[in-house]
Amino acid sequence: MQRYTHWQGLPQSARGASVAMGNFDGVHRGHQSVIALARGWNHGAAPLGIVTFEPHPREFFAPQAAPFRLMNPEARANRLEKLGVSRLYELPFGAELAGMEAEAFAAEVLAEGLGVAQVTVGQDFRFGKGRAGGVDELAALGARYGFEVTVAPLLHVEGLEISSTEIRRALAEGRPRDAAEMLGHLHRIEGPVIHGEKRGRELGYPTANMSVAGLHLPRLGVYAVKVDVLSGPQAGSYMGAASLGVRPMFGENAPNLETYIFDFKGDLYGQHLSIALVDYLRPELKFDGLPALMDQMAADCARAREILAA
Repeated sequence: MQRYTHWQGLPQSARGASVAMGNFDGVHRGHQSVIALARGWNHGAAPLGIVTFEPHPREFFAPQAAPFRLMNPEARANRLEKLGVSRLYELPFGAELAGMEAEAFAAEVLAEGLGVAQVTVGQDFRFGKGRAGGVDELAALGARYGFEVTVAPLLHVEGLEISSTEIRRALAEGRPRDAAEMLGHLHRIEGPVIHGEKRGRELGYPTANMSVAGLHLPRLGVYAVKVDVLSGPQAGSYMGAASLGVRPMFGENAPNLETYIFDFKGDLYGQHLSIALVDYLRPELKFDGLPALMDQMAADCARAREILAA
């Protein structure tokens, strides 16, 4: 997959795509339906692309707001590539795009800059300064500037509208299976393994530590997880148990994700991992001492193995 970080100066080979446009946070089943329409345009004759924005516009307009993202850019790109996207246009969202009128966006970004052949959006898509433009205006501008526009209806499953908001709620309540039903895939946290305090190693449970900064936090606690090591000599798929939290046994700490990978030996520092939350086991607890903590860790791992084996 080719990734582009601006709409200016693109090579001719980057033009002519059929694109789905939006933020695609989570790449949930509603997003996938939009992407499927873009893929099928003109019988699939055009390359499939995604037009999205980085950072997320909400981060630009409300920088002090609590973290809300379901995916960091790396996780989103990995998921989109699995869906067959060949071109990812991650447009830099800042003062220039925020202040661009709807017509200027269609003309300068979509037509002149990216040279798109077709644009698919969800029916609630808004664009341009002050979110003034809607899907009808986009269709009219497409006709004026030489690209087709397809509008995808909102997706409902069993009467529930599929949305990032509903997925965040399910994760916050410790319901990763419900989140996965709306996502169409397991919710994943991706990124590099960072150095921690190595307490797990001392207790016989060495963990891979990862930052969750900038992400919407699922319910704190212990999860059964699937692990994909994405880089390095030990790349592959594994299973494990992960603790998402602030480690109350050891004072005040920033939230992070610590994953114990079953039957694994090796050094993962600096390698990129993708941790899929399969099932919620229990909330984060503060124990009376290390023996009680170790007993609970053994029980957590046994329970996770049972769930993952099933």
